[in-house]
Amino acid sequence: MKQIIQSFKTGETILETVPAPLVRKGHILIRTSRSLVSIGTERMLVEFGKSSLISKARQQPEKVKMVLDKIKSDGLMPTLEAVFSKLEQPIPLGYCNVGVVLEVGEGVHGFSVGDRVASNGAHAEFVCVPTNLAARIPDNVGDEEASFTVIASIGLQGIRLLNPAFGETVVVFGLGLIGLISAELLLANGCRVIGIDLDPEKIRIAGEKGIETIQVSESSDVVRLVQDMTAGIGTDAVLITASTKDSTLVSQAARMSRKRGRIVLVGVTGLELNRSEFYEKELSFQVSCSYGPGRYDEDYEARGIDYPLPFVRWTEKRNFEAILQAISRGRLQVSSLISERVKLDDFQEIYGSMAGRKTIASILVYDENPDPSRMVHTKGQEISAKAGIGIIGAGNYTKMTMLPALKKVGANLAIIASNTGVSGTFLAKKYGIPASTTDYHELLNSASVGLAIITTRHHLHAPMTLAALKAGKDVFVEKPMALSREELDTIDAAIKESGRHVMLGFNRRFSPFAVKMKSIIGNNPGPISVIATMNAGFIPPESWVHDLQQGGGRILGEACHFVDLISFLTGSEVDRVFMTAMGVHADQTTDVASIHLRYKNGSIGVINYFANGSKAYSKERVEVFFSGKNLILDNFRKLDGFGTRGFSGMKSGQDKGHQSMFGLVSALNKTGGIYPIDWQSIRNTHLACFAALESLKTGVPVMAAD
Repeated sequence: MKQIIQSFKTGETILETVPAPLVRKGHILIRTSRSLVSIGTERMLVEFGKSSLISKARQQPEKVKMVLDKIKSDGLMPTLEAVFSKLEQPIPLGYCNVGVVLEVGEGVHGFSVGDRVASNGAHAEFVCVPTNLAARIPDNVGDEEASFTVIASIGLQGIRLLNPAFGETVVVFGLGLIGLISAELLLANGCRVIGIDLDPEKIRIAGEKGIETIQVSESSDVVRLVQDMTAGIGTDAVLITASTKDSTLVSQAARMSRKRGRIVLVGVTGLELNRSEFYEKELSFQVSCSYGPGRYDEDYEARGIDYPLPFVRWTEKRNFEAILQAISRGRLQVSSLISERVKLDDFQEIYGSMAGRKTIASILVYDENPDPSRMVHTKGQEISAKAGIGIIGAGNYTKMTMLPALKKVGANLAIIASNTGVSGTFLAKKYGIPASTTDYHELLNSASVGLAIITTRHHLHAPMTLAALKAGKDVFVEKPMALSREELDTIDAAIKESGRHVMLGFNRRFSPFAVKMKSIIGNNPGPISVIATMNAGFIPPESWVHDLQQGGGRILGEACHFVDLISFLTGSEVDRVFMTAMGVHADQTTDVASIHLRYKNGSIGVINYFANGSKAYSKERVEVFFSGKNLILDNFRKLDGFGTRGFSGMKSGQDKGHQSMFGLVSALNKTGGIYPIDWQSIRNTHLACFAALESLKTGVPVMAAD
């Protein structure tokens, strides 16, 4: 299928051919008929992409600080590689989509095949969207009118926060698409509306809708003009829908407001507020978030868990429906805002000269009867080698760590699968992978794939591993293998039945630093003591990694690395585990905890997994005590030995073992052989993590061995 994407690095906008998405649980698959180009929002993305690296940094000072902290902890080159890899990732454009439902996913209610729907889908011939981000279109509303649903909801949410009363005066600063729609909705709400803009054409359109207007110039005193129009009282409320880098509009909004007036920001402005302007009038100021309650909430958007209507009357989906009803009943007239209609193939008529465009709304028109062959789930041709590698997942780990390592070792890459097709197709082009797909079963059914690498979200690891084993593939899983003992036991049985090999991405044991430590310690060292500290860094609690059903929590998802590393250094398996965590009410989602490991050979290990430290401090540190000697590893960049005759230390750029690990995996996939981490060790590491979580719950040590 065809989809419009943009390079975040160069700002170039292209019409790419990518695999069509598959319908997913809780989602609907839509064939697009129309989509609306939000000139303001998309122009900002395009201009940001075209700006220089220095300009990008100036616009995002908070990101610069993150980069500087990463340089301190990880070094210059790994940080630069991460930054440039991030910039290269293409961005799907568009969020105002209209089309017909082709398929409904498992658990979907309220939608049927053939329904016309408006959604926040991208500019693509086929889109797959969650049900809470789509709404059915009334029969008397055309597709072009319905394409305004999502962008109009942005204005509507700002109005809801403004909470205007019948008869109040409201100023709308900026009469772009959102501003004009917001002004008309305010009129329908019984308000007196004053629209302010520089553009005479927008002023004209607003005037035709019954909106009082002020066309500003450099010499205009808009504050005085509003004061004059309100008999010196000032406006009751201000809705800012304009985009500017400075804070002038916010200051003007404050000065034109009456006492206890309200200001809501829907657009983008500088936010250097003058305290006295707000203090003297006791003004309220609020920033509106997109389409309404539910936005960026994983439970609401991805899992379809609705907010109860009596308590949250207007969610983003219900805002969509309200806009469609307003259009249906003639309360909102949007057809007059359409400046042009452009076929999808001619998209450059819009994007090629976006910086200077004076249009209000541009509509992309899609083929009414697209060629069925365009809705394919695989792009490209697979290679014929039977030792090829298939990759399932195209997220940050795949993009920034795994594929660069596999490329360096000359891995035989056959096909990559991703949910949307955009990220997978981009990576396929960059790394010379012959095919990309949105259907990972095509990968598993391919005779050219000998090894399936799984790098998806954690809850998919076990079912995908089982599917790969059933298909007769060897499997590499980034980690963890499973989120429960039951899943682990099922995989154990499948491995024995299939006779295939399974490998986990426990890369740290392959680091040259870890290999050197092991060579000094020896294969049979007797009991040793290891302390591993992970300065893990803060991740917001709403992130999927904390969700026990989807991510399994950070102990299982990340601390498992150091369980494996300590097992490697001790040459033994974990026998017993005790875990404590910070906080009186610590639970299994904790990421500030200490894990105490007792090994079968008498060794002991302590993993301090702390997410409450500074990013400027080293992220990982390992200390080994044995036979009157010490080894201290700092962030996989420096190793010091104490009492170790003939060895004082070693340094290099940060090396966590990814290159060596994937070199071994690639070689073994080509030539055959046993993977370097045996299944029993992988199983024991998982059992230890499960035991740690159980120990936290019960408050007592828990056995990890079978």
